[in-house]
Amino acid sequence: MDLLKLFRRHHSTRSFTKDISQDAAKQESQKAHEPIPSTLTESRQRLEQIFADCKDIIFIPWHYGPDFQYEALSIYCETLVEPKQENYFKTVMQDLVSYQIGPATDIKPADVINFFENHGASAETAHVIGDMDRAVQDILEGNVVVFFDQWDKALSFVAIMLQERQVTENLIEPVVRGPHESTIENLRKNIGLIRMRLKTPDFKLELFKAGGKSNSEIAYAYVDGAVNPETLAEFQERITPAKEMEVLESSYIEELLDESVYSPFPQSRVTERPDSAAAALLDGKIIVMVSGSPSILICPGLFLEFLMSPEDYYQRTVFSSFIRGLRFMAFFLTVFLPSIYIGLTTFDPELIPTVLLLAILNTREGIPFPAFLEALIMVFFFEILVEAGVRLPRPVGSAVSIVGALVIGEASINAGIASPIMVVVVALTGIAKFSLPQYALQTTVRTLRVFMMFLSATLGGFGLMIGILLLLLHMNNLRSLGQPYLTPLGPLRLRQLRDVFIRTPLISQLRSPRNRHKHNRVADNRKEG
Repeated sequence: MDLLKLFRRHHSTRSFTKDISQDAAKQESQKAHEPIPSTLTESRQRLEQIFADCKDIIFIPWHYGPDFQYEALSIYCETLVEPKQENYFKTVMQDLVSYQIGPATDIKPADVINFFENHGASAETAHVIGDMDRAVQDILEGNVVVFFDQWDKALSFVAIMLQERQVTENLIEPVVRGPHESTIENLRKNIGLIRMRLKTPDFKLELFKAGGKSNSEIAYAYVDGAVNPETLAEFQERITPAKEMEVLESSYIEELLDESVYSPFPQSRVTERPDSAAAALLDGKIIVMVSGSPSILICPGLFLEFLMSPEDYYQRTVFSSFIRGLRFMAFFLTVFLPSIYIGLTTFDPELIPTVLLLAILNTREGIPFPAFLEALIMVFFFEILVEAGVRLPRPVGSAVSIVGALVIGEASINAGIASPIMVVVVALTGIAKFSLPQYALQTTVRTLRVFMMFLSATLGGFGLMIGILLLLLHMNNLRSLGQPYLTPLGPLRLRQLRDVFIRTPLISQLRSPRNRHKHNRVADNRKEG
């Protein structure tokens, strides 16, 4: 009964909070439509007040008409657009002259109003705007906005000319075989790279802007018929708060989509490869992109998908299955190898072959620390070297990582801080971690490894089994946009198992993605029945 009251109270509180946020958003939207004054003097005063102390906002006055008695004003941000902006005012005058009004010296404000309100601007990148807030936003997005005296509207020309990174080879996800294109910080080009691979009207795209001061443009896409409607509805509900947030990178969206923020397991994949994003869309996923970020968020992210690579489908079946098996083994070694070593040497040395046990005892002679503390020190050293290699400049970072590992490993053995077998275990663990294709999973295994080491050091093999059971229970209860995290192992989906531990020939997998979610739903209903 108390639980029922608590649920009702929580539900009513959420509804009340939601109503307040909706009312606030409604009031904000009503305030956001400030009309443009009909006199140019008032418009300029208002804009100078808004852009006070913004030294890169340029005001250029113009005069036209008989005896140049009528005024106009161009405003733009010089750090975003090309330097020569008189061309846009000349474009406006050419539109009016071509309309057979007469020479430019005869143009009057009434001619400007009549032409642009009835015909619009002829330039493809120009449009008429009617409120001051839209004009301010266009200026900050790299447009040139032209105001005319006696007209309560303005013309906005797209003129952004920022230098941007070109589409080059992916540096984060190296490619052995397959497309070498990588996404960049331009949202439109990223969408184009994916649209080039999915030439179908079923590729649906939604765009909206985040709130706050950033006004970042956010896009999410899916393939109609491939995506599960329930998953899509859950996604749209979770991403709604982003419209009122400061969003500078796709990782901001990731936390909104996570079912459990404090879980060590990532619940969304990240890629900078357009081919990987296109394949995920065909598989029923939803992708999220943010302007100014090259990262593409793929959700829902399931555990087994983090151990797969797009190149698995560009290689032959036998080779791809072998490499995938190595990844699963690498994950196991990364998480459990140090804890197994600690548990065996501390609690169950009789399980180690005699010859190997004698070799371990000889190498550990004189080591002042127990196996757990020794492993923890070496893991700490290794992770510090990894972080140093990442943060240092690229030409220096790789050299520091390699030389540092050799020097510290050799020095630790000579100083009697660590045994050679422990150096081998930690080095093998680190190398196995780097074979995981997703960086998010690499950060996950760091946490899990220390947790398993602690359990193994306190309770031995029994503690290790407890850790594995807790890990499985957590993963079994975890959801990503409503989908079980261990899919297709739990719930068991036999149709999808042919692309998990081994990759069956593509001819058995290539099929239309339409209504793919219905097959999974039918299979789940049969099990429940």
